[in-house]
Amino acid sequence: MVRHFVVKGRVQGVGFRWFVQREAYELGLRGWVRNTADGDVEVLAAGSEEQLRKLHAILARGSRGSRVDGIEQRQRPEAEAESLQAFEIEGAW
Repeated sequence: MVRHFVVKGRVQGVGFRWFVQREAYELGLRGWVRNTADGDVEVLAAGSEEQLRKLHAILARGSRGSRVDGIEQRQRPEAEAESLQAFEIEGAW
């Protein structure tokens, strides 16, 4: 399964992407996390239904210093999983 999440709230400048990368890696997911231009954090993840359910709960909890106001979630085509590697942060220096 492949899911796309957009996390809204105070999620930039608080270590949120690194938190997501670490937790997603621990869950064994493939995909990426990145900031958006409008202040949200975007996540694309591939894994089992159970892994993605756990990731959603982790995103909702947030990292220390963050505040999650909402999460938009969409199912994506399975074919998108083929191009995903080990979970990484996109756009990090």
